[in-house]
Amino acid sequence: MPMTYRGTVALITGASAGLGVEFAHQWAERGADVVLVARRLDRLEELAELLEKRHGVRATAVAADLALPGASTGLRAELDARGITVHTLINNAGFGSYGPFAEQDPAQINQMIQLNITAVAELTRAFLPEMAADGRGALVTVASAAAYQPTPAMAVYGASKAFVLSFTEAVAYETRASALRVLAVSPGATRTEFFDVAGSMNAAVGRMATAEQVVTATRRALERGKTPPSVVAGLGNRISTIASSLSPRRVTLAVSGRLLKA
Repeated sequence: MPMTYRGTVALITGASAGLGVEFAHQWAERGADVVLVARRLDRLEELAELLEKRHGVRATAVAADLALPGASTGLRAELDARGITVHTLINNAGFGSYGPFAEQDPAQINQMIQLNITAVAELTRAFLPEMAADGRGALVTVASAAAYQPTPAMAVYGASKAFVLSFTEAVAYETRASALRVLAVSPGATRTEFFDVAGSMNAAVGRMATAEQVVTATRRALERGKTPPSVVAGLGNRISTIASSLSPRRVTLAVSGRLLKA
């Protein structure tokens, strides 16, 4: 069956910038209504207005800080109260930080784990049963090329994305009898606000992609006759991840450390 957009609702986290904005545009362009979730309500409302005018879809802005405990449960309750049924969940929200683990702010580490790991699992659990039963949409999680090897100087970020990749592939297998498409996309360095938040361009390894390129690669993977459980966006990134998988772990760790200037 072809991927369905029109007549469905896509919930997109981290929708105020970068990949989240691009996901919203590409899904709305194809006729999907969208629920835009992030902390910055002003940006969400501006984007929602633009999408409605340009594409004639319904765009709902919901301010939520998914790095806070209980935020995922609160989001599900709010959408239920508004009568909004979610067919596609795009777990895009996340952030990274650069520097030695022992020198990083413990509060920021906890926020990263909450947003990159806990919120992904909680939101997926909250919406997966209905999405799988309906089968018209997709579960998309944004992992990273960093998920394929240890990442010195970004230890928690890389580990969190390794969780996202493994988690999503497992869920894809568990839901294989459903028509729901489940995909983890792993981009490399992308032109977004990520590096401003991370605090260093040392984390930008390899050729920089655009948000449009990453989201288009995601959508094309979903639209295949058989959606793979995961895809690495960008040829250079795919080569790098294959090389990592074939190299001894100690070699991969040393190369990663040098590339990240740890």
